[in-house]
Amino acid sequence: MAASYDTQKLAKLNAKNFLFLCLLLIFLLLFSKPTVSFSIVKTLPGFSGSLPFKLETGYIGIGENEDVQLFYYFIESEGNPREDPLMVWITGGPGCSALCGLIFEIGPIRFNIIEYNGSLPTLALNPYSWTKVSSVIFVDSPVGTGFSYSRTMQGSHTGDTKSADSIYEFLRKWLLSHPIFMANPLYIAGDSYSGRVVPVIVQKISEGIEAGDKPPLNLKGYLLGNPATDKKFDINSRVPFAHCMAIIPDELYESAKRSCKGDYRDIDSSNIQCANDLQKISNCTEGINQMHVTIPRCPDYMWQLLIKRPGDPDHSLCKNYNSFLSHIWANNATVQKALKVRKGTVRVWKRCHRDLPYKMDVKSTVNYHFYLNSKGYRALIYSGDHDMITPYIGTQLWIKSLNLSIVDEWRPWLVDDQVGGFTRGYSNHLTFATVKGGGHTAPEYRPKECYNMFKRWTSHEPL
Repeated sequence: MAASYDTQKLAKLNAKNFLFLCLLLIFLLLFSKPTVSFSIVKTLPGFSGSLPFKLETGYIGIGENEDVQLFYYFIESEGNPREDPLMVWITGGPGCSALCGLIFEIGPIRFNIIEYNGSLPTLALNPYSWTKVSSVIFVDSPVGTGFSYSRTMQGSHTGDTKSADSIYEFLRKWLLSHPIFMANPLYIAGDSYSGRVVPVIVQKISEGIEAGDKPPLNLKGYLLGNPATDKKFDINSRVPFAHCMAIIPDELYESAKRSCKGDYRDIDSSNIQCANDLQKISNCTEGINQMHVTIPRCPDYMWQLLIKRPGDPDHSLCKNYNSFLSHIWANNATVQKALKVRKGTVRVWKRCHRDLPYKMDVKSTVNYHFYLNSKGYRALIYSGDHDMITPYIGTQLWIKSLNLSIVDEWRPWLVDDQVGGFTRGYSNHLTFATVKGGGHTAPEYRPKECYNMFKRWTSHEPL
């Protein structure tokens, strides 16, 4: 009788222990912090001395099994990091590394542009870094970009919508591991092709806030430079832009406008006059650097430039020489060790990975902009006015299609008493600005002007 009682007691005890373990496991799965790997980087090869800013690099796993590992660079605001905005920067492409935004555009370091002599490229401070007034997370997104990688073939397949989902998951996990930034004003930003992804990310965050997703994100808005938005506006604006910039004559522009009926994307084979006009336009524009129409068109520095022949020009004078230096620097084993890159995960770092298994499934983000504006999120859309890839003309047209009220009429904005560009304000906190003399990646060409523009906008000051 006693033995039977003891057996029943033991069975009840084991059942309680099992129930406790199950509840503990559920609690851990629901509330424990995700697996996040990050390190503080105090020195970088090519930079003299310790870094005068706080740099963190790391990986965050995405997906149920965390097969996708997104690499990031986080730079804490050099101003007041507990109150300054927190910004997530997505470089365009798709497939261009976050290092482009960090070193070429808005980050605190940049390459010394000197003729390559076989040694490691050197770095200097950028006096116009946006990190002076904001903390910035530069993410190698989508997977396969920069130092981000996937452990499976299935995980390497991505696209506009899928990469937007990944960034939303990335951000929530990053904030759980960095709760001190949870209350900071949050902005999502990028330029070029990221114009197809950033509005999707922002809408996902907005919908997550309304659904009560955890952790709560303090989303305030977004900003985009020369953003890809909709081919109907982006590509069709290239012909009128070429006319405005005196690249094509009046007669050719008027003929193309009549024969193509304003649509220069898909040529109807039966429309011989349109095809002829577009061929003439192509003949005029083929020698133009479409990133910035007034700057010389230079070689692609991903080919063999290591051997300089007598009489060759100084290639460092080319604006895209940055690309060549970044290829040398980021593929250096000492650099990757300093950045805490996982050895063997990326065979060759590429500035822009053009062969990603990527699905461009967001054809237009105009409706996303309309939704976000209706929710009252702040938006800064800026355009380098010498960019022919995504001309300011097309950007103005899609903004006009939103049918918003103008609350601040077209006017110049100044930096050091000089015109930095022109701006117009719309209802529900949408601001459009041109950057005078800027190219496709405006901060790369006009760093001081873009820094002042960003600082004023994030401080809620008029441009």
